[in-house]
Amino acid sequence: MRHENSSAINLSSGSSSMKGTVCWLLVMVVLWGLSWPATKLALNAVPPLWLGAIRFGSAGVCLFIFVALKKQLRLPAKSDLPIVLSIGILQMVVFTGLGMIAMQYTDTSHAVLLAYTTPLWGIVSSWLLLRHTPSAIQICALVIGLAGIGLICSPLEMDWSKPGVVMGCAFLITGAISWSLVIVHVRHHKWTATPLSLAPWQMLIATLPLIGIARLIDGSPQAIHLSKGLLGLLFFIGPIATSVCFVISSEYGRRISVFAMSNFTLGVPLIGALASIVLLGTSLSGLFLAGLALVFAGVSMTAFSSAKRQPG
Repeated sequence: MRHENSSAINLSSGSSSMKGTVCWLLVMVVLWGLSWPATKLALNAVPPLWLGAIRFGSAGVCLFIFVALKKQLRLPAKSDLPIVLSIGILQMVVFTGLGMIAMQYTDTSHAVLLAYTTPLWGIVSSWLLLRHTPSAIQICALVIGLAGIGLICSPLEMDWSKPGVVMGCAFLITGAISWSLVIVHVRHHKWTATPLSLAPWQMLIATLPLIGIARLIDGSPQAIHLSKGLLGLLFFIGPIATSVCFVISSEYGRRISVFAMSNFTLGVPLIGALASIVLLGTSLSGLFLAGLALVFAGVSMTAFSSAKRQPG
């Protein structure tokens, strides 16, 4: 009887823990999705590179405090320096910097979807860099996903005559490819410290070059006119949507399978696109929705193929 009661308690505890994990990951997806229209609004008052510097600078300060309170703050080990530089430069500076520049010329719905084509480019990156021959399902996923990207970036969907539109698409795809290189690196890196304890240093590595490049390209930050609304947007984009979501991802993302986590992150472009309709008044064409469906199908198939190779 005691054994049965103990098993029931453990089952109940496990179920409650999984519910908590799912709830926190849903919060993460919603916050990340909402950060895209928030970024679009903030770009009306803050130049893109300064916005990137503010985002990672403010989020980095929060994470330094959080990690210090957990008594995990220490200099990265030499073996972890490559991953710190990889995430700090390729993911945060290149992906975010190019993405924010692109959002000046691209609708939020298009931007968030193109940015989250990263898993498709991961197939190509693994193929070219690690000689991992893609499976039949991965090749199929890539073809379907690229067809969706082609529809979204085509002159039938986007007005190529507008200044910066083609450049914006190119920047978003380049950023997604850059992020895919980081994902390949992360999967094969032998971690000494935890991802969370390294996050503040990655954000510091991102903030410093972004400040330098912003001063050269966007000019002095003194030209930025702060208001209560803008401060609210900056607080949401940095400390909330970046640092809080990074903690959630680090703490709860590892508790579920790769396949489940990939499916969760598919919600980010969906939330971003829906939020852009509600908050920014954008509209989604039939061609965009067709491209969205193809990209979602391709990314879902990529996640499924990864789950088959790396169960659990």
